Amino acid sequence: MSIDSRLLEILVCPMSKAPLVLSADKEELWCRSSGLAYPIRDDIPVMIAEEARELSKDERESISSAAEPPSR
Repeated sequence: MSIDSRLLEILVCPMSKAPLVLSADKEELWCRSSGLAYPIRDDIPVMIAEEARELSKDERESISSAAEPPSR
């Protein structure tokens, strides 16, 4: 699976308008804000809320900790 990094920079969650995180192993784009996972089918992100699934608590925590800015 390959998503162009420029595309990933401009895609946002259609529900929250927040940035997305690529979960390459699950072939999904995850939104920390809405807690939704958007599928990627045939290398095309499916950005339809009805097609998304809810992230599990563990999945949400994994992107929350990965996205935390370093403390000063």
